Amino acid sequence: MCGIVGLYLKDPAQASQLGALFEPMLLAMGDRGPDSAGWGVYGDEVPDGMLKLTLQSEDPSTPWDELMDAFRRDLDGDVDWFRNATAVVIKTRAEEAAVRAWLATNAPAISLMSVGSSIEILKGVGHPRLVADRFSLNQMRGSHIIGHTRMATESAVNMEGSHPFSTGLDLCLVHNGSLSNHNRLRRQLEHEGMSFETDNDSEVAAAYLTWRLRQGETLTQALEAALDDLDGFYTFTIGTRDGFAVLRDPIACKPAVMAETASYVAMASEYRALARLPGISQARVWEPEPGRVYVWEHAQQGVEETGT
Repeated sequence: MCGIVGLYLKDPAQASQLGALFEPMLLAMGDRGPDSAGWGVYGDEVPDGMLKLTLQSEDPSTPWDELMDAFRRDLDGDVDWFRNATAVVIKTRAEEAAVRAWLATNAPAISLMSVGSSIEILKGVGHPRLVADRFSLNQMRGSHIIGHTRMATESAVNMEGSHPFSTGLDLCLVHNGSLSNHNRLRRQLEHEGMSFETDNDSEVAAAYLTWRLRQGETLTQALEAALDDLDGFYTFTIGTRDGFAVLRDPIACKPAVMAETASYVAMASEYRALARLPGISQARVWEPEPGRVYVWEHAQQGVEETGT
């Protein structure tokens, strides 16, 4: 089952409205995925030479103050951090590899949700309404956001198995469907140096895209290659620092709908998730075609449709 939603605001002046517009979209997909929910939001970029990382723990007694004091002592005395419920977002000049090694030694129970210049990933177990309230989703700011509501049918309900999955700088993916060749592809990607935190096939799809991007391909090229290399049925929505993309497999048995106005581009598994967006009655509304890549990025200021 599961539900996918995404929202890209064309006007930077609307950044303060992102969470308020997006929350009803996510909640409308609650009955498609009542087990857990999550989202990747883009905004509040750090300066060049810095990283923004999202850390999360399911243990409410996690001693964040103590951990951040130790982080300052060991890695970066000027680290900036703030807490949001069970998550902490840090802004640091420490390198990613050093942070990962430090966490493995000092806080192995802490999950590193995302790394980049813009991205923050927040997710958790429970009905999407509970997760949205926990992290004050309706107050979030930014340029764009993608989200997911999960109905777990093949694995345990936990934070780690929830979407989005992030496998590269500022990249995250949400997925509705199932991949049939993810175990073989996982082994191939491990041989290429990719690592995995879960057994979820969606993480494999995210890692595949990260691998292609690291070879110098554009997001469009990576998604076109995915049509050949990923077997199964799926709708993907992918977030990047510059925007987001949508891809359905060539059979397209999983639902998806998109809408565009002068103010935004939005997508969802069902139209009812878009129904409360301002100006939706005048929007261009369409169903993404099977096997066609749809990309919206800052540099383009429009939707690029590629594929066959």
